[in-house]
Amino acid sequence: MIQMKTPLVEMDGDEMTRVLWEKIKEILLLPYIDLKTEYYDLGLKHRDETEDKVTEDAAYATLRLGVAVKCATITPNAERVREYSLRDMWKSPNGTIRAILDGTVFRAPILAAGIHPLVTNWRKPITIARHAYGDMYRDVEAVVAAGGKAELVVTAADGTETRRLIHSYDGAAGVALGMHNTDASIASFARACFRYALDARQDLWFASKDTISKIYDHRFKDIFADIFTAEFEQAFNQAGIEYFYTLIDDAVARVMRSEGGFVWACKNYDGDVMSDMLASAFGSLAMMTSVLVSPAGVYEYEAAHGTVQRHYYKYLQGEKTSTNSVATLFAWTGALRKRAELDGLPDLVSFANRMEKAALGVIGAGIMTGDLAAISTLPQKTAVESEAFLLAVRDAFVNSQQ
Repeated sequence: MIQMKTPLVEMDGDEMTRVLWEKIKEILLLPYIDLKTEYYDLGLKHRDETEDKVTEDAAYATLRLGVAVKCATITPNAERVREYSLRDMWKSPNGTIRAILDGTVFRAPILAAGIHPLVTNWRKPITIARHAYGDMYRDVEAVVAAGGKAELVVTAADGTETRRLIHSYDGAAGVALGMHNTDASIASFARACFRYALDARQDLWFASKDTISKIYDHRFKDIFADIFTAEFEQAFNQAGIEYFYTLIDDAVARVMRSEGGFVWACKNYDGDVMSDMLASAFGSLAMMTSVLVSPAGVYEYEAAHGTVQRHYYKYLQGEKTSTNSVATLFAWTGALRKRAELDGLPDLVSFANRMEKAALGVIGAGIMTGDLAAISTLPQKTAVESEAFLLAVRDAFVNSQQ
């Protein structure tokens, strides 16, 4: 039985991923590890009962303990409010946690034999670094009636106002949107990206649209450049890796022509869209890891996908499902590996590495869930239900020890 020193923060979640969460612990973790966690139930019902305070508690526990693992959770819309009889339409748990940790989200595909990227020249994973603060995700919006106007008003500390006309709605009604970011958050994002690239020994790309957004996006570009020159250029040169900036449309073209193997830093909305595009192009969103990294060196691991609602409803009706658990398993192994690295536990590092190798070996041997069987190019393959896949991983892990 492998021992742990410091607990992980464990954030439980919703629907089918919550079911798989328990199965992963039961089949693949608890038989081998004296698992120590500080548990927080982020299931939607419990978040409603605590008026979402449990989410904040989990985030602050992560700051205290340094490493967390999170199950997928529901961000409720109006339909979910009715379904769960909620008292409020609670915010995204991920958004709350990102804000408290001041973190950057790094998403990378999990590559397995027989699962080939749709972009045929991609040979290596591409990691998306998403700035997880501000922009459209903390915007203020309004409908403007015909005859009205929208202005951007900035009030200085001394009360002085600067006003700029956004648009006069002379002929017809319309909409307006205001968004913001801060130098401190952009700087934290930049440093997280530079450090991650150094750890991975991969080139870092950053892209925005400063030719159009000559103040807002240009601020990002300048802060990245200043921090790189002052703090990271020498280390990048010593590591033999490169940082460069380009426009977001040029970056997309370069990504499509590349072989992969780099970190692509994106503003909030760009990262949201491009991470899902990369996940689909590499094979499956269920094969995409997501790591939230704070400037203070705090890590939160989760799968990039959601709660798999459709499979959960089948599960509630007693049907067997073939739900892909790989990204959720890799969230656990990633968190355990980081905990082990911080605490100096080589046996736990080895466990995480061998468990990941076992999972990928099972897929390479042709045993996989239905989503992967539909796209795998292996000549012999078998689609299995959710628990059968985890049991196959367990058997492969045990055999690797013999």
